[in-house]
Amino acid sequence: MELKRDSHIYDEIKSLLENARKKVLSTVNSTMTMTYFLIGKNIVEEEQNGESRAEYGKELIKNLAVQLTEEFGKGFTIRNLELIRKFYMTYSQDEKTKSVISFSENPFKLSWTHYIRLVRIQNIEERRFYEIEAEKENWTVREMERQISSCLYERLVLSRDKEEVKSLAMKGQIVEKPKDIIKDPYILEFLGLHEMSNYSENILETAIISHIEKFIMELGKGFLFQGRQVRFTFDEEHFFVDLVFYNRILKCFVIIDLKIGKLKHQDIGQMQMYVNYYDRFIKLPDENKTIGIIICKDKNDTLVEITLPENNEQIFASRYMTILPSKEELAKIVEEEREKNEN
Repeated sequence: MELKRDSHIYDEIKSLLENARKKVLSTVNSTMTMTYFLIGKNIVEEEQNGESRAEYGKELIKNLAVQLTEEFGKGFTIRNLELIRKFYMTYSQDEKTKSVISFSENPFKLSWTHYIRLVRIQNIEERRFYEIEAEKENWTVREMERQISSCLYERLVLSRDKEEVKSLAMKGQIVEKPKDIIKDPYILEFLGLHEMSNYSENILETAIISHIEKFIMELGKGFLFQGRQVRFTFDEEHFFVDLVFYNRILKCFVIIDLKIGKLKHQDIGQMQMYVNYYDRFIKLPDENKTIGIIICKDKNDTLVEITLPENNEQIFASRYMTILPSKEELAKIVEEEREKNEN
C-alpha cells in the first residue's frame, strides 16, 4: 500500500529522525567540548608542574600544534590550542567543573563555538547567565552573540535587587511577575531604521511586524503574537492597540504602544485605559491582569512615576534604540539608570 506523503505516520517518523539527528549532533558537540576541556587540563598541568613556566608553556603549545596537526589534521593550530587552554583555565574555576576528570561527568551542554565566545566574558556571573540561557532557550551562537552584544544581562540586572541578580547567575532569567519581562532599553537594531533620518510610528510598527520573530526574541520569554492594530469599541468610539501579545508564562495579555517621540502623560493615561478595557472585557477569570508597555524614543522617569500608582505592577515605559551601541555605551546607560533608581 502506498502511503501519502502528508499522512500522520510520515510526519511522526520524520519527527523521530529529525530529533535523533539533533540529539546525535548535540552529543557530538558535547563530547568534543569535554575533550577540549581535558586537553586543556593536560596542557595546564604539564605547563605548571608545580610552578608557572611561561616560556616552557609557549614551546609546549607550539610543539603540540605540530604533532597533533600531523596526526589529526586541522583544528590544532597554536591559536586553537591557546583557546583550549583558556577554556580550561576559565571553566576549571566553576564549582560544577572543578572535580571533572572523565567523560562520564560531562557538564558541557553547548557547542565548542558557544564556549569560545563565552570565555571572552570576564564577569563570572554574567558568563554563567548566558551559558544557562543559551542552553535553556536553545540559542544558536549567532543568537547568543546578539544577546551578549545588546547587554541583555546588564539590562535585566538594572531592575533587580542583589538577591535577584545572584539568582540570574545561578538559574538564568526566571519569569514570575510582570517586572521580570521588562527591559529598558529595548534594542531594535534589526529593524534597520537607523538608516532612515525620519520615520513615523506606522513605519516603526510595520518594521516590527516584518521582523516579528526577532522582536519576540527581544521581548523575551513566553511571548505569543496576537495581532496588530487590534480594535475595540465602546460608546460608538473605536480604539486601536498597536501590538497585542500573550505571555504564556505569566498567563496574561501584554499590549504595546509605540511612540517615536518623548513620552507624554497623555500616553500613559491612554495605556491605562487600554489595560483597564482588556482586564474588564477581554481577559478570562483564570488569567492574570493585563500588562501594558509603552515603548518610546525618550522618557522622563519622574513623569512616569508621578502619573502611575505607587504600587504599579501593570504599566511600564521603556525606551528603544534602533542601533546596536557598544557594550561600553550600554553599560553607561545601565549605570545611569541604576543611579536614578538609587536616588
